[in-house]
Amino acid sequence: MQSSLKLEEIRNELIKEIDNKKAYYIDISHKIHENPEIGNEEFFASNILIDTLSKKGFDIEKALVGHPTSFIARKKSSRNSGPTIGFLAEYDALPKIGHACGHNIIGTASISAAIAISNLIDKIGGEIVVFGTPAEEGGTNGSAKATFVKNNLFEGIDACLLAHPWNKDSVTGKCLALDPIDFEFFGKASHAAESPEKGINALNAVIELFNGINALRQHLTSDIKIHGIITNGGDAPNIVPEYAKAKFFVRAETRKSCDETTEKVINIAKGAALITNTKLKTTFFQNQIDDFLINRTFDMIFAENAKLIGLDIKTSLDYGLGSTDAGNVSHVVPTIQPYVKIAPNNVAAHTIEFSAAAKSSDGDNGLINASKALALTALDLIIDKNKLDEIKRDFQINAKH
Repeated sequence: MQSSLKLEEIRNELIKEIDNKKAYYIDISHKIHENPEIGNEEFFASNILIDTLSKKGFDIEKALVGHPTSFIARKKSSRNSGPTIGFLAEYDALPKIGHACGHNIIGTASISAAIAISNLIDKIGGEIVVFGTPAEEGGTNGSAKATFVKNNLFEGIDACLLAHPWNKDSVTGKCLALDPIDFEFFGKASHAAESPEKGINALNAVIELFNGINALRQHLTSDIKIHGIITNGGDAPNIVPEYAKAKFFVRAETRKSCDETTEKVINIAKGAALITNTKLKTTFFQNQIDDFLINRTFDMIFAENAKLIGLDIKTSLDYGLGSTDAGNVSHVVPTIQPYVKIAPNNVAAHTIEFSAAAKSSDGDNGLINASKALALTALDLIIDKNKLDEIKRDFQINAKH
């Protein structure tokens, strides 16, 4: 009874801490929303998060492994040993439509939860680490979490968590592996009317690439998504295009399936180059992203804590939400990315409407709910070794399949 009462007191202390700082964290979220920055250019957002963590006693490392706006913030108990819990912070915006994925909420919720639990760290033990990971939405040198994984920056972390804004409260959903590919074709310019026979049309190669991929679709499983755009199709209609470029995402339910599909798509590009007598250059323009390794045990611990603050958590996993580089983390550390409601059910992410929701009263409520549920979940993992051992067993089982 005494142990149960003590846990209840600590939980109340965490919730009270976040409630008392509610206006402070909402202000941070709004400031980031008002200053949207694309991947690896989030200097305003990273600085405000770093400054906040630094003032709360976190030791900060900045600009890690080629990402100028990345950081790692650590705060360790000076008295008691214990597990090391990582919070993942995202803070990049989308081009033109700003924080239409709510990353202003993600970054702020992660640091507010981390600060709340760190205030108790000498009492409960362990270490809290915040990973500031730029460019989740991709772009040049995008998906920083994948770079962190490649450089073993999650070594020694027992579990990682973040909460993502959405149109419902839910546990982690399936996310697809993703390969981001640039296809560049090189031909030869010529006058398109006077001497087309002297030219080599690079745009034709891109068109053949699209046609080949469309022919491939009927032979793919339903989880596989291939979508692309033409980023360069020539300079003028009276000049045979000597250069053309297409940008594609290849997605699949597993890394293995994604690799297999990417190989097929690259072979189509090689065929397009052969047909048109062009030269081909293929490049991964950002980090490859892995599928999310779902940890059902970890999710249920989050769901239990979310219910303590009045959230009705959807616990089925029969849906997917694109791709995220948190998937890469999930293959090296037990990780969850549950969702918190900030918008009506009919509002989709990556829209102007969702961007507005990320700075609305519902968005602010989602931020505070996420902060509390994350902090309470981290508390469980620090003070209850059995729960942490259970999610690690779940992780080991899933990693073998």
